[in-house]
Amino acid sequence: MMKSLLALTLLTLALPVANAQEEGPTATQMLVSFASKTPASPTAKDVTIKVENRTTNLLSLRHVPPNGTQIAILIDDGLRTAFGSEMNNVRNFLNNLPQGTEVFVGYMQNGRVVPAGDIAGFTTDRAAVGKSLHLPMGLRGASASPYFSLSDFVKNWPSDAENQTGPQSQQPTHKARIVLMITNGVDPYNGSTNITNQNSPYVATAITDAQRAGVPVYSIYYTDAGFGPRRGSFSGQSYLSQVAQGTGGTTYYQGTGSPVSLEPFLKQFQTAIAETYVATFPVEGNKKMVYLKVSTSLPKTKLNAPDQVRPGTIVLSNN
Repeated sequence: MMKSLLALTLLTLALPVANAQEEGPTATQMLVSFASKTPASPTAKDVTIKVENRTTNLLSLRHVPPNGTQIAILIDDGLRTAFGSEMNNVRNFLNNLPQGTEVFVGYMQNGRVVPAGDIAGFTTDRAAVGKSLHLPMGLRGASASPYFSLSDFVKNWPSDAENQTGPQSQQPTHKARIVLMITNGVDPYNGSTNITNQNSPYVATAITDAQRAGVPVYSIYYTDAGFGPRRGSFSGQSYLSQVAQGTGGTTYYQGTGSPVSLEPFLKQFQTAIAETYVATFPVEGNKKMVYLKVSTSLPKTKLNAPDQVRPGTIVLSNN
């Protein structure tokens, strides 16, 4: 009996120590991007971050190198087949990315993402990926919901399609992950697309999944085969804006219809990639997710950052 009491006492005394270790600060990373009319090289002192409304010191701010970047382009398989006229613009975008940047193109289909061709993972062979592009099916609801597809993709991020040997072995082992969705953004599983029905649990889940994975989500609005330029445009653009704001991305659209050309939007996206940085800061490790408020003192500069992060998230690492 005395031995049992002694063991219980020792266990009780040990518990606070274990909890204290769990509650200590842990290095956490997020991707941020700068859009400025007066380009400058931002530093940590130019950024203010509040974690749970408490100002927190930024430990470092470093530029994401091309060979540390993975870009996933997710195309809604329910887009109007007129999207075929944009194929060359997408190929030009891929070919103009900096050397070392890895790419993946997939089609959002039945709640998942299907690779465009035989390349199932990320690769630096942009020409091969460009050749794999094909027309979307052009059937209403072919993606099921773009947000189901987004959630599944960020939780099951594809690996590199090619082995990294020789000098490339010095590349970051965990690379910055960025998504561009081309979709009308409508969530057919959330009922009416009426202006009064703009709170989708599936959109919210997709945002949280992307935040947990440290993935900013950009998007280009393009009309779906099942929806005209008026029906659903507000709803879809509203959802895409929610995803962009929650994850630190940007959504691009032009009125209520498909853009005349994707080229200017793809150029803006390429600039955003080039101005992406990894910010490292301490977060108490005893919470599942924490709220963030991030701003910059740089003049005429907009900073895009996620509004939540999972403590301990690593978005770029050489270890």
